[in-house]
Amino acid sequence: MISLIARRLLQLPLILLVIYTLTLTLAWAIPGSPLDKPEGRQPPAEVREAMRRQYDLHSFPRFYVSYLSNAIGLRWCIDTLSGAAARRDAAARAAHIAPPARYVFDLGPSLQYEDWRVNEILASSLPVSMTLGLVAVVIATVIGVGAGVIGAARPNSIADLATLSVALVGVSLPSFVVGTALLVVFPIWLGWGDIGGWGRPSQIVLPAITLALPIAAYIARLTRMGMVENLRADFVRTARAKGASEASVLLRHALKPSFLPVLSFLGPACAFAMTGSFVVEKVFSIPGMGQHFVNGVLNKDLFLIIGVVLIYATILVLLNLAVDVLYRWIDPRTE
Repeated sequence: MISLIARRLLQLPLILLVIYTLTLTLAWAIPGSPLDKPEGRQPPAEVREAMRRQYDLHSFPRFYVSYLSNAIGLRWCIDTLSGAAARRDAAARAAHIAPPARYVFDLGPSLQYEDWRVNEILASSLPVSMTLGLVAVVIATVIGVGAGVIGAARPNSIADLATLSVALVGVSLPSFVVGTALLVVFPIWLGWGDIGGWGRPSQIVLPAITLALPIAAYIARLTRMGMVENLRADFVRTARAKGASEASVLLRHALKPSFLPVLSFLGPACAFAMTGSFVVEKVFSIPGMGQHFVNGVLNKDLFLIIGVVLIYATILVLLNLAVDVLYRWIDPRTE
């Protein structure tokens, strides 16, 4: 167990470096300049050129190295040990200016949101996306496991066919279609819930359900397949021969081994729910990281794009590690 955790944590920097390189390469290839905005007041050409030199936007290799040194904390260490940061702070105080915030892992300034740094944007939006994702995963697990158990208890029955049909619909329909349909039916037609926004418990229900449906569909299929196979196993027949009730056979004997494939799926599912909510956040006007990422791509905000992707990638790797550890804890036979 300890060796698994250590090995995965040692692999994390290399994985993030590969993701950073690919993301920056693709983002750099987006046509246009992040400093040229079609709307609003245009800064003078000399100001744009100064900003390009300041942020190394005129050279891909220079930007690659400078951003990486800031993101991994190397620049912070150099400035701290050399005293450059202290000198800058002293000069700012002498000019009666508040010293700028310094971050060990500095993801840079946002080129879209003036006077905001990517660290500040992510600090405010990450809890929103994580809350939405966790609620969606809980809803998906409850619905999916329940539907799978119902379907496996009576194979080929009306209940089984109904759960399979709902699962197929949940997998097939895109999130923006489901989200739009829920908005039309509940807030507009029935007057239940809120159309969008964030801050009240009622505002999380519809987006969480929208995000949970495709995950619940996969969980239902995995649970049903595992339950159908385990209900034919010898240990289940032994439990029935000893007089165990049908509910005990389903929930105590067959569900536990059937839940292991679901547990393996929950790692990517949690990552999808927390990091794949771009469309859902846009449809319901939720101020999460997904909406900031979409706006960053539309405005070619390189700092924001890379910062969001690096946070997403870190969450994905850590969630998969947590699921692997939990899987081995539940089933020690796993190597």
